[in-house]
Amino acid sequence: MSTARATGTAAPAPVPPVEALSDEEVVRRVRGGEPALFEILMRRHNQRLYRVARAILRDEAEAEDVMQQAYVSAYAHLDQFEGRARFATWLTRIAAYEAFARRRRRVRHAEMEAMEQREAAGAVREPDPERQAYAGELRHALEAALDAIPAAYRTVFVLREVQGLSTTETAGCLGISEENAKTRLHRARSLLREELFSRAGLVAGDVFLFGGGRCDRVVATVLGRLGLPGLSGR
Repeated sequence: MSTARATGTAAPAPVPPVEALSDEEVVRRVRGGEPALFEILMRRHNQRLYRVARAILRDEAEAEDVMQQAYVSAYAHLDQFEGRARFATWLTRIAAYEAFARRRRRVRHAEMEAMEQREAAGAVREPDPERQAYAGELRHALEAALDAIPAAYRTVFVLREVQGLSTTETAGCLGISEENAKTRLHRARSLLREELFSRAGLVAGDVFLFGGGRCDRVVATVLGRLGLPGLSGR
């Protein structure tokens, strides 16, 4: 006879693996003294944050920088997460704000350079080597089409159609009204050439992928900046 049956007490319920915990429960445990679990949140949301930052900045390296800064900022301000919105929405908004701020700085810098080098304003722009490298790849052709539309529409399209967020979540991430989000999505669809999608036979969820070694690199860099051991070091 087992001890539990002999004493009349029920056996304790099995403890779920940390990977099965909700974001909010992981946040609670990180706050409670298990900082290494922050790695779970990064690995869960790397894809979403990369897509948002990449859509805003149109630059892979800058998108990774934004991801890292967003995670560092989120970790430093976890005490400010009050649970009124989902953690994923709160985290995405941090990344979006960082990306937009970086984009504004880049634009200002470009304007200053243009003022100092007006003689080069009429020069013919050289073909983008990245565009040349991706010319024969259909998935990257779709990315180029997305890059061609204004950031306000591109970002809403990526959040709604690529990342699969609801209108409410999209509006929350970008700090705009739901009606504004709907309007931008409609405009984005009208700007994109529908025949590109049908001819390429692409699935929208395949664009701006982020994983494997790149995912590991971002996680390792953020853990190093935060001085955390990570799950592998436990």
